[in-house]
Amino acid sequence: MKKQYRTLIVMAVAVVTAGLASFGVYRAVQQIPVREVEVASMHIVVAAQALTVGTRLEQDHLRVVAWPARNPVNGSFSDPKKLVARGVITPIAENEPITESKVASLEAGAGLPPVIPAGMRAISVRVNEVIGVAGFVVPGTRVDVLVTVKSPGVANSEPMTRTVVSHVQVLTAGTKYDQENSKDGKPIPTSVVTLMVLPEDAERIALASNEGKITLALRNPLDVAPTDTRGVRLAALMRGTGPEPVIDPVRNRVVARKPTPTPAPVPTVYTVEAIRAAKRSAEVVR
Repeated sequence: MKKQYRTLIVMAVAVVTAGLASFGVYRAVQQIPVREVEVASMHIVVAAQALTVGTRLEQDHLRVVAWPARNPVNGSFSDPKKLVARGVITPIAENEPITESKVASLEAGAGLPPVIPAGMRAISVRVNEVIGVAGFVVPGTRVDVLVTVKSPGVANSEPMTRTVVSHVQVLTAGTKYDQENSKDGKPIPTSVVTLMVLPEDAERIALASNEGKITLALRNPLDVAPTDTRGVRLAALMRGTGPEPVIDPVRNRVVARKPTPTPAPVPTVYTVEAIRAAKRSAEVVR
């Protein structure tokens, strides 16, 4: 037998033997039972579905899962019965642990009242598509409240617009919660907007909505500076960049400004230097 054939036979036998050995090792590994490492765990209650603000928790909204004991969640619950009939005060995502800070007390119930912090008030104003900033005034956004009003009891008074309350949080948009539609930034057509304000601001908004026309101005949530403006009157709006109008404090309206007298023109004086022989003189010519 030639040397070349002997080498090919040896290589073929080696390859077949290696393949059989690899297959045997693979089968042996497959037969080894899987060993599960036990990790100390505890049971906590999580949301079985996405929950919006104001939801009254029921048994179907909750489920119990195992949670690593080395990473406990502060304020979590292990018994779902302690959460039934309590109201959600912040949005909760699916499979998110439910903690004490995300639900109202059992006596507070559900809906809007538990969402209002102590010392604050919720007030609703009627809006249309324009006043509601084309439907983009959704729960969680911040707005300024402007009012356009005329002075009551004053004849021929001109209208004035001014910001009465600034940086106000919107609690709800519409006659019920619409959090699901507002998550994607979609506009919500609504006729009523509920705002969370201080008690004195609630009085301003109530008076403004009763005596004038309310308008909402949408704000950037990172812009927390209060709006400090003097307001604008119709005369100031129409005059452009001219001087400030004169307001009659008694009749509360713009009065005619007295014309400023024009000074008489000053004649131009020229000085002419004259030279006569060896003499030089200056003569005034008007």
